[in-house]
This record gives sequence, structure tokens and C-alpha cells, in this order.
Amino acid sequence: MYCRTKGSAWRTRDMHSILLTNPIALLAVILGSTIIFILFLQPRHLSSSPKSDSMAARSFVLWLHGLGDSGPANEPIKTLFRSSEFRNTKWSFPSAPENPVTCNYGMRMPSWFDIQEIPVTADSPKAESDVLKAVQNVHAMIDKEVAAGTDPNNVFVCGFSQGGALTLASVLLYPKKLGGGAVFSGWVPFNSSMIEKFPEDAKKTPILWSHGMADRTVLFEAGQAGPPFLQQAGVTCEFKAYPGLGHSISNEELQFLESWIKTRLQSSS
Repeated sequence: MYCRTKGSAWRTRDMHSILLTNPIALLAVILGSTIIFILFLQPRHLSSSPKSDSMAARSFVLWLHGLGDSGPANEPIKTLFRSSEFRNTKWSFPSAPENPVTCNYGMRMPSWFDIQEIPVTADSPKAESDVLKAVQNVHAMIDKEVAAGTDPNNVFVCGFSQGGALTLASVLLYPKKLGGGAVFSGWVPFNSSMIEKFPEDAKKTPILWSHGMADRTVLFEAGQAGPPFLQQAGVTCEFKAYPGLGHSISNEELQFLESWIKTRLQSSS
């Protein structure tokens, strides 16, 4: 779930705890054990017209949350993408199934795949078989949207933490080139031997990797291991480090993601 703090960071209920420090511009409504956040955002002045709307390409953004979180809790992210290019964008925020998680003593919680230890380091054990099962589910979501008429070049998979690791795996193993994959505070979830299984078209999908240098849950070294791995696989990666940022997503990261996706959207014919 999200709250905004003095660092203008969107923190998620991920891994161990819920961080609720100095909430700003949010109204928390508690319903049972669920906290719903309603955003009060400054409106942007948009210059749109029926013509620009009709020319906006159909696109699809799939967002994968972190361990212990849920899809609906991440939906406020889409309210920040207000450019006219996103008027024909379909957003999807699926929730992970409940699974036992080793790093939490086998407790069941929303998890895409098993995680052996926290903090996650560059050398943490990989649960490759679990990851590959999760990848199949993500591919099914992408296939459904492509079958509905969305150009694969306008499909973007994004994810935070565990969802970022799954984003990377899903994009690199998809049989077609996609618009892009965006990894936030994630890690490489498999060994280098998996590279030979990457389809050639998948290697053409660009990757954006963002990581806070003060992350104590998924260590910065785990993020730094990403670009060399991708370079070895022949995949283009733009890596952005954020000094002082812990295990969370900042507005700055999301604003850059918006521009990054905009430059890669294919225009409608």
C-alpha cells in the first residue's frame, strides 16, 4: 500500500512491514484490516483535443507489486500518468496468490514466488522453478491483451521489488519484443545459465532499472548486478541510482517512467 512521506516517496507494504511515516496529501480510510488511500493531487493543465485522443495509441501497462502487497493498493500509481499519450492506456494491477514464503518462516502471504532470504543480495539463492511458474501467469496476461488488439510494442511491464524481479524474468522470456520492462528496487531472479533461453526478440526489449542507494531490503548491490547481467545477454538497460532512497518508489522515479514510456509508444496508424 502507498503513503507519501517527506521524501516524496511512495512506500509499499513490501517484505516485512507497512511504513506510514508523516503521511502527506493522503486520506487513510480503515475498513477492517484494509487501508484505502485516496490521493489529492494537484491538477495538471492538459492540452488535449479529440484529434490528439484519437491518435493516441492503444497501450497496456502491467504493474506487479512486491511481497505481501496487493494489486489494488498500487493503483494510485496510474493517477500520476496524465499525459494525453496515456488516454488509451489500459492498466492492470493483478494480485499475487497466497504462498508460503521461506524468508518469513513459511508463513503464507501474497507472493509471486518464494524468497529465501532478506535482505536480498547479489548472491542470494534463486528460486528459478518458482519464478518460471509465475512468468507463465504473466505471459498469459500479456497474451490476452495482445490478442485483444494491443501492439506488443505498446506493452510495458513494470514492477517493484519482488514484482520487479518478476518483471525482468517475464520480459526476458517473452517470445516477442515488448515496449519495455521497468524494474524498481528489484533483482535478477535466475542464474546466468538462463540467458541461453532468452528468445532473440525478447533481447530487443529495453529495460529501465531504478534502485535506491539506501535500500536495506533489496540491497543496492543486487540492483547493480542487473546491468552486467543484461549486457552479457545483449539486452539494453538504462540504470538509474537514487541517493538516499530506501526500499520505496519516489515521485521522481515515476515521473521519469512516464517520460520513458512516452518516448517508446508506437503511434496509431
